[in-house]
Amino acid sequence: MTTTTTAIKTRKPFDWARLWIYIVALTAIAVSVGPVAYIWIGGFRTTADINADPAGWPDPWSLDSYARVLTSERFWGSVFSSSLVAAGTTAGVVLLGVMAAFVIARYTFRGRGGLYALFAAGLMFPVTVAALPLSILLRDLGLHGTFLGLIIPQVAFALPTTIIILVPFLRAIPSELEEAASIDGASRIGFFWRIMLPLSGPGLITVGVLAFIASWNAYLLPLLLMAAGGMPQELWTLPLGVQQFSTQYSADTGAVLAYTSLSMIPALAFFLVAEKRIVGGLTGAVKG
Repeated sequence: MTTTTTAIKTRKPFDWARLWIYIVALTAIAVSVGPVAYIWIGGFRTTADINADPAGWPDPWSLDSYARVLTSERFWGSVFSSSLVAAGTTAGVVLLGVMAAFVIARYTFRGRGGLYALFAAGLMFPVTVAALPLSILLRDLGLHGTFLGLIIPQVAFALPTTIIILVPFLRAIPSELEEAASIDGASRIGFFWRIMLPLSGPGLITVGVLAFIASWNAYLLPLLLMAAGGMPQELWTLPLGVQQFSTQYSADTGAVLAYTSLSMIPALAFFLVAEKRIVGGLTGAVKG
């Protein structure tokens, strides 16, 4: 009897605050995942089925829409363009970003704080403000409607975020390592390549993934520099390809949903694979 009474007295009251946390979290998940799930499932439905019951379940399940998209040369041309632009942007962002961040984080010179503040101010500079003069400049340089003309601006607009993340990483590496490397005969460049880069791996992966996803999902710059630049539609990036496909085949809702869902898979898979690295990289940047 005493044991039962003690158990009742020591039982913790129900935590209503935690319940509300779970409710809010589940609501946010439903709002985020619901539209994506609707698009993916809608690709397995025929257009007649969708028109009859927009919120229904596939009955029957059909692979025709996905098969038509996967056998389309236009879709694979867009995949090639998006992959090329995203890979080039990621390589440029990581390479230039880590070199600039290394100078700001490890060198002492006049104006270092102002240079860092300049990159930080770049976070507040929207792409829309520079869209028109950037388009005119690239046209004068002969880069309008080319892959290089799209990669260079995307690298430039991604550098502020990259440097803001990488500078704390590189500053947090102990100076004793650099002194030891110098005693062993390593130059600053040797220290950068042999010690600094391996130790800053989580940060490099973080900025690389962010740059890849931002490039893959970019719409405004490709619209101005590809579509308006005269590049063939078969080589437009996937966001432009989705818009063009949905306009041309607006009556075929199932095919539009299938095209949209397939265009999301590479960036989503890339993000999920590197999710832990991204969180670790951002945590390291905050600690630094």
